[in-house]
Amino acid sequence: MASGFFAILDDIATLMDDVASMTKIATRKTAGILGDDLAVNAEKAAGFTSSREIPVLWAISKGSFVNKLIILPIAFLLSSFLPWAVTVILLIGGIYLAYEGAEKVYHFFVPHHHSKKEAIKETRTKEEILQVEKERIKSAIVTDFILSVEIVIIALGAVTGEPLLNQIIIVTFIAILATVGVYGIVALIVRMDETGYKIMAKSKKKSGLMFNIGKGLVNALPIVIKALGIIGTLALLLVAGGIFTHNIEYLHHIVPAVPSMVKDFVIGLIVGFIALLIFNGVKKLLGK
Repeated sequence: MASGFFAILDDIATLMDDVASMTKIATRKTAGILGDDLAVNAEKAAGFTSSREIPVLWAISKGSFVNKLIILPIAFLLSSFLPWAVTVILLIGGIYLAYEGAEKVYHFFVPHHHSKKEAIKETRTKEEILQVEKERIKSAIVTDFILSVEIVIIALGAVTGEPLLNQIIIVTFIAILATVGVYGIVALIVRMDETGYKIMAKSKKKSGLMFNIGKGLVNALPIVIKALGIIGTLALLLVAGGIFTHNIEYLHHIVPAVPSMVKDFVIGLIVGFIALLIFNGVKKLLGK
């Protein structure tokens, strides 16, 4: 009886050890896209009046949890009954990530002009504010859904050979971490300027340590968001390239002397620009 009990404990310990080690691997593989997720959501959550930032971010966070509840069961069913579909979705997602990264690089070197939208803070009625918020929240949740699919599939791809229970525990943990971690950090980022203004207001004079800390936080917000955008773009291309090199045998062995990170970036960039050219070509044809 006692030996059976200890055997169960040993099995549980082994399971948890396997889960912990595979979770580290899956987290590393999804780190790049998590960085892009953070950058995208920080950009979408910024720009609201200070009193609305947290409510809007909370609404997006709830939408993100709903996205995960939809995606996770489908992903586990595919892993159990159509495991090849996980690789197919992973490669399709890799093309999308490469396209998105290449598009950002293209727009960085070839600036384009957007139509100037009315800022939320310039709207005059409560109805207008709520309508703009609703549109921004909906857009953010749709973007989150796409990124969530990629996070779940990449995490699942990292543990494909594991037992189903391990897969469920690991991928679910990654999904929860993605939502809580990303939106928690985004909340801190979008409140940087507000925190800075409060610190400046508490300072008795417009100089000194406290005032400079507050001023630093205010000035740092746009820099942080811009830096996250650059890091997120690099991460997109690295993650996309990594998907191709790990799932396509030819690309995995091509140019073995080149460091894997450089190879992943270059492949991601090449695939991204090919996808960008095809998309723009199709768009022009449809436009005509």
